[in-house]
Amino acid sequence: MADLLACDSYKLEAADPYPSSYDATVARNVREFDEDARPGIANPLTSLAGYDTVLIGSPVWAQEAPRLMRTFIDANDFGGITVAPFVTYAVSGLGGARAEYERACAGAREVTAGLAVNGERVRGSRAQAAEWLRQIGLL
Repeated sequence: MADLLACDSYKLEAADPYPSSYDATVARNVREFDEDARPGIANPLTSLAGYDTVLIGSPVWAQEAPRLMRTFIDANDFGGITVAPFVTYAVSGLGGARAEYERACAGAREVTAGLAVNGERVRGSRAQAAEWLRQIGLL
């Protein structure tokens, strides 16, 4: 996305990194969802001031964005900002990510239609991403 738009980018990283093992990551994900957790962010942003649009990208785990995304959303003011969600997935497409962002991004101007790309097809998804960006008016 950053290459297509020549925009700023920011990588959310958990303060307690997710395990490299698939099974351990799944177990942690289930625990975080069950607890409605807000995992710490290693490198938190201080503000979204100055941005009128924020693209939020993440995987979809168990049909939802990881709880780390809620930590980010809860810590920032989305008032007047357009939120454009994009995700990678294995089975569930966009899942509930867009609906959650609509609920959680209080004061957002809009949460656009989202883009869902199968994780196994990410490398070949540039044209799909460009089309989505055109559809939501960013390209």
